[in-house]
Amino acid sequence: MAQFFSIHPTHPQQRLVRQAAQIVREGGLIAYPTDSCYALGCHIGDKEAMDRLRQVRGMDDKHHLTLMCRDLSEIATYAIVDNTHYRLMKAATPGSYTFILRATREVPRRLLHPKRRTIGVRVPQHPVAHALLAELGEPMLSATLQLPGDDTPFSEGNEIRERLEHQLDLVVDSGHCGIMPSTVIDLTSDVPVVIRVGSGPVEALGLETRG
Repeated sequence: MAQFFSIHPTHPQQRLVRQAAQIVREGGLIAYPTDSCYALGCHIGDKEAMDRLRQVRGMDDKHHLTLMCRDLSEIATYAIVDNTHYRLMKAATPGSYTFILRATREVPRRLLHPKRRTIGVRVPQHPVAHALLAELGEPMLSATLQLPGDDTPFSEGNEIRERLEHQLDLVVDSGHCGIMPSTVIDLTSDVPVVIRVGSGPVEALGLETRG
């Protein structure tokens, strides 16, 4: 049965953040808040936890997972970022944007899209997510917490506990945090393309959506 931590949305209690990070390090699957909606998260190096994440989400290996990172410099360890892409990402982060990029050799094959050799990366703005990543000291493998058949992602910690308490190790509750997932931007070609319009606005970035 999942533990349940109520963590303040703007001033996270460091004691609880440390405990949450330790649960991740030990192979736990957690639900945590982001600046778009709640997400599932697990340790980047734990295949069993990754398999559990995919099972809860009902996704196969063709669905991109996301590396939640502390900052752009951490992204550069795991994804190939040229100067043009860097300027765009710097303007859009931290925030509710996920970028699809070609992965570096640092990324284990099991984390990559099987055909494209790409990975999703994101720098969240939510204080709790940021504190958790800082405590971990490395990216956290993540996916939007939306179950098969549901129209929207989870937005409340109590609802997550009611429906998933036997499938998760921890629910980090920080109150309502939205029901729209992040905007997804594909940066694998010369022209950035928005492939999912979400909570991150695209107009100011001068981007186009895929038809």
